[in-house]
Amino acid sequence: MPLIPEEPQIHESAQGPRATPASGRTAPTPRPVPGPRPAAPSRPGRPGPPRPTAPAQRTPRDLAAAKPGPSGPAAPVPAPAAATPQIQLIPASVEGALDAAEEAVDLLLESGRAPGDVLVITTGEQHPWAAHELSFGEASYWAQHDAGDDVFYADAAVASRAASRAVVVVAVNGGSDAAAATALPLALGRADALLIVCGDPQQINSVLGAGV
Repeated sequence: MPLIPEEPQIHESAQGPRATPASGRTAPTPRPVPGPRPAAPSRPGRPGPPRPTAPAQRTPRDLAAAKPGPSGPAAPVPAPAAATPQIQLIPASVEGALDAAEEAVDLLLESGRAPGDVLVITTGEQHPWAAHELSFGEASYWAQHDAGDDVFYADAAVASRAASRAVVVVAVNGGSDAAAATALPLALGRADALLIVCGDPQQINSVLGAGV
């Protein structure tokens, strides 16, 4: 009797039936849970500190507070006042005023003043140097003034022709009160840094004012 081959037996899996996904859809792949991101590496070739963070945005209220109001006209800047020379008074009699002026000039030169910085004005008798130079003519006399390399002596009557110098020394050695009243304000205007007046303090104060 011929043998009939046995049909193969299908054994069920011990793991149980497997779910078959729906047709046309694939099973979703599980997404990894995001963790803390590592710090971005610095770009090569860019030395120096990291770039600063952007400034915080300003609100409209802050902008309104920071916006200046309309500016008014600028206040005029006052011009600097002209420097007033220092005034020094050396008490002396009419007869000793010229000698006191000579001593003042010597002290100025010894302290480092250049001879061309000093002008000496006399209200009475002329200084011997001026009298000697004028004997050669006024042109030669004023040429030495214009050279400006030595002490210049001038009478109060012609002192208005003299230019300003750093130091002016006035010897009130006589002359009328009008001569002194004219010479002292003139000498004050010619002195750039220092005015030295040799004479009677009461007369000098009455001309230049108290506190001299």
